[in-house]
Amino acid sequence: MSLVCLVTGSARGIGLAIAKSLAKQGHQVVMNGLQPIESSVKEEFKDAEKTIDYLIGDVSNYDEAEKMINLVHEKYGRLDLLVNNAGITRDGLFVKMTPEDFDSVVKTNLYGSFNMAKHAAKKMIKQKSGLIINMASIVGLTGNAGQANYAASKAGIIGMTKSLAKELAPRTIRVNCIAPGYIETEMTNQLSEKVKNQMLEYIPLKRLGTVEDIVIAVNYLISSSYVTGQVIEVNGGMRM
Repeated sequence: MSLVCLVTGSARGIGLAIAKSLAKQGHQVVMNGLQPIESSVKEEFKDAEKTIDYLIGDVSNYDEAEKMINLVHEKYGRLDLLVNNAGITRDGLFVKMTPEDFDSVVKTNLYGSFNMAKHAAKKMIKQKSGLIINMASIVGLTGNAGQANYAASKAGIIGMTKSLAKELAPRTIRVNCIAPGYIETEMTNQLSEKVKNQMLEYIPLKRLGTVEDIVIAVNYLISSSYVTGQVIEVNGGMRM
């Protein structure tokens, strides 16, 4: 069955990999970002069975989030899958962290997931089906020095996911989240070998994860109709 899917923060990295996987499987994919999509990214979808839509919008803005959900629903008549992947970091030691740095991360990561999920849930309740996947982080489970804002936002996402899963289960709507560990992306590729080696010391499997590892978790949640309210950890054994 072909699904109508909306993936936020999907212009690069994990979000892009998820969008590409869904398109390859024949699903209708709607991507999202803050800026117009680059031509090189469009090229990666040239062989997709269905035309890929791209919505420019800020998930942290309640009204913009509602507009994006409505646009998808008006065009396709339904929304089967929402992947809340959009997120930012503003790292810094807690005693030096500004209220603005804390606020911006929580607004994008936590409020953004809330905004999108709330508007999506209204559509899914009416159709009595749907799946919401929120992107958390191992940091939301363990904390991390220099990331109090990020950890707070991701821990909040985990709590919200479990609560929403309980509320929506009677309508046959599942809500889960994925908590990645260290994943190879453009950001980690910029790290020095010294820093990467330090990271590997904490990973029993002795490698960083790949975006494909996250895609596999997404596909599992799509296919497993009896899984809801769960945190799927993809971290190479960092947390057991």
